Amino acid sequence: MKKPELLVTPGSVTEIQKQIVAGADAFLIGEQRYGLRLAGEFSREQIKEAVRLAHEHGKKVYVAVNAIFHNNIANELDDYIAFVKEANADAIVFGDPAVIMAVREAAPGFPLHWNPETTATNYYTANYWGKRGAVRAILARELSMDAVIETKENANVQIEVQVHGMTCMFQSKRPLLGHYFEYMGQNMEVEKRQGAKNMLLHDEERGNKYPIYEDANGTHIMSPNDMCIIDELQDLIDARIDSFKIDGVLQTEEYRLEATKLYRKAIDLCVDDPSRYDEEKDSLFEAAESLQQDHRPLDSGFFFKETVY
Repeated sequence: MKKPELLVTPGSVTEIQKQIVAGADAFLIGEQRYGLRLAGEFSREQIKEAVRLAHEHGKKVYVAVNAIFHNNIANELDDYIAFVKEANADAIVFGDPAVIMAVREAAPGFPLHWNPETTATNYYTANYWGKRGAVRAILARELSMDAVIETKENANVQIEVQVHGMTCMFQSKRPLLGHYFEYMGQNMEVEKRQGAKNMLLHDEERGNKYPIYEDANGTHIMSPNDMCIIDELQDLIDARIDSFKIDGVLQTEEYRLEATKLYRKAIDLCVDDPSRYDEEKDSLFEAAESLQQDHRPLDSGFFFKETVY
């Protein structure tokens, strides 16, 4: 049985070198001007270096062009997509049809991965975008296991699912944090806010703490828990899901590397020795749990309808 791709979100070119050793198969990178909620900021030169390094080791690089575009940025897409093609990246991750139009103009036939976040919920829409150039659909994190498997069974494109990490609960294009600090009589630059990874919204009633940060795309509020289905991979692998994603936004390099190692082991066991995977999956989950901050428990996301915000 073919192993699913293990896709990770590195924070730097240096981390990519370490992630290759850890067992990653592919990397999602980009710059926040064009991509949403990335673990690291990659300049054009860094994207070129990342692609070169990954290809030397038989790995892939996908560039995020999935931000919410207004006219001023949409008018830049032809140039940026021409650069991505020139850099020899393996695919562009997109959500806006403006990207398809730019690809047709600047890089005809370039591979596209459709990622509209919460609206990738059925195989009809996935196949619709497949007919318009997408070779992969990245499913919404809010789908159940049964819905994911049904979509894969009927999709004419590759299917990617997130198996670990945070989920974005809310995004506003407005600088809500900036407005708050201004109201409080304080100044805080966007760059500093974007790098302030310990900012939390406290919900005393529910006992939750929600990471919040701001960047060029606005304000983002993340889930209080991290998704982890390292002990529930068998059905997804049996369904031949094409790519498993570890989302490392707002996490440390060490965390991302250790999570990659655990999922590399889990995937290899699940495909090569399923009985041993059954024996070790509880310990794999416990190892993943040991990586967590005290205020961030693990859950299985919406795969079994456990998570309610």
